Amino acid sequence: MVFAGGERIEFSASVIHYPYGEIIGMAKLYFKYGAMGSSKSAQALITKFNYEERDMSVWLIKPSIDDRDGADLIRSRIGLEARARVITPEEDIAEAYHAAGRHDVIIADEAQFFTPEQIDQLRTLVDEEELPVLCFGLRTDFLTHFFPGARRLMELAASLTEIKTVCDCGCKATVNARIDENGRIITEGDQVLLGGNDRYVAMCHRCWKRRIREQRI
Repeated sequence: MVFAGGERIEFSASVIHYPYGEIIGMAKLYFKYGAMGSSKSAQALITKFNYEERDMSVWLIKPSIDDRDGADLIRSRIGLEARARVITPEEDIAEAYHAAGRHDVIIADEAQFFTPEQIDQLRTLVDEEELPVLCFGLRTDFLTHFFPGARRLMELAASLTEIKTVCDCGCKATVNARIDENGRIITEGDQVLLGGNDRYVAMCHRCWKRRIREQRI
């Protein structure tokens, strides 16, 4: 038994009990999504630690487009970090996995940036290799539209879990609002623009729409 973030994690002979109540150890495709600032990367890295505590091998991967903290580094806001295998949009994830050798689990951060075809490849690894594959990432962009990879995960994942965070008003945040240097909400631009607290703020839909209306007055 170990503790992570003040929460108890219990182990049995064949499964890991995740701190939020879900059993991770079955061969499933999991998608754990949340708005910006909901500690998705931290949870991915804590999960990696939990497996490795039991001498289980983790294949940690990330899409190449996410190079904010370095090409092959996953870093959380609370200071956790780990090196990951970088996956380019042209790569076949199943082939890359077989080249890397057998692992007990795959953990993917920023999974919304994988292509739909790569999500299919992860699903194939679940089915054919009997691997649990845990994907962490955003569901929607700054205009509340699905990322292509996230949409495919919503279609294929056997387990969907929302990692919750809150808006300044206290309601659940679901919108990844993009902001400019003056804190104004941006409603035009490319779907992908990397950034942290300097570019994005998690908001509830009501506050997001209200801020947009106020800016137009």
